[in-house]
Amino acid sequence: MIKCLLGNYLFLTKMIPRRYERLKRVLNQRQPDLTVLTEDVHKPHNLSAIIRTCDAVGVFAVHAVNRHSDTPTFSQVAQGSEKWVRLHSHPDIKTAIKYLQEQNHQVYAAHLSETAIDYRQVDYTQPTAILLGTEKWGVTEEASNLVDRHIMIPMQGMVQSLNVSVANAVILFEAQRQRLKAGLYDQVRLDPETYKQVIFEWGYPNIAAMYRRQGKPYPELGEKGEILATL
Repeated sequence: MIKCLLGNYLFLTKMIPRRYERLKRVLNQRQPDLTVLTEDVHKPHNLSAIIRTCDAVGVFAVHAVNRHSDTPTFSQVAQGSEKWVRLHSHPDIKTAIKYLQEQNHQVYAAHLSETAIDYRQVDYTQPTAILLGTEKWGVTEEASNLVDRHIMIPMQGMVQSLNVSVANAVILFEAQRQRLKAGLYDQVRLDPETYKQVIFEWGYPNIAAMYRRQGKPYPELGEKGEILATL
């Protein structure tokens, strides 16, 4: 291990090669055009469970709107997945949906309405965002009017809906199934600059934080994940 000094901090500058390979395998399958938008999901365990599923199916980033409080902190349900999935907060639902639509995402609200279609009828190989509301109230009327379409999970029991994190998992694993069949996990989907940034942050989170505080660009990594530049 090579030690280096950055500011007043001492860091190890070489990660274990097999860890670097694992990080690359995961990042190579991230899907930048598949995402989830939560609206007022304020319970930490629900948001954490949603993010954990997002990590499992390769979602790169999650979006959130909370009108009544800050985005909740993560609980142990996330199992550390919050380190691997970016979370973007938006000031209101209109701004969030507009942002995603401008990124060419079709925004589908999990919302039981007269126009809702079976969630399995959606083509998730296209840029897709899934909007989830609170378990008790669902998405707001404003949100339901702004999205491109409503989707539903057919239910044969007495209850009309699933827990929000469970509904998220059901929909996302259908999206994963379609994308696996289409070969979308067999190619790197992130642009090169984002890929370089994220792999450095995953591999060297403490050093990355120091570079950001100092306003410096991240150094290059070698074939085994070692830092090439002198710190």
